Amino acid sequence: MALFKKRTVGKPGEWFYCLVHHKVEEGPECPAKDRFGPYPTREEAEHAMQSAQERNLEWENDPKWHDKSAPQDGGTD
Repeated sequence: MALFKKRTVGKPGEWFYCLVHHKVEEGPECPAKDRFGPYPTREEAEHAMQSAQERNLEWENDPKWHDKSAPQDGGTD
């Protein structure tokens, strides 16, 4: 008997974006490592990649995320 049972049926109202199949799923269909979510609506899940891209850009431009002692050009001096 398995200690953990794999949930095969998702919860209605939980939306995910599958990174492997590039599609929106209601309830988790694919493994957690391959999806973004949950999102409260299908529309938000449809825009998961755009939202992630916007957050990444914000983080890249946030001075709190950059170590001031690191070289700016990425080279090794």
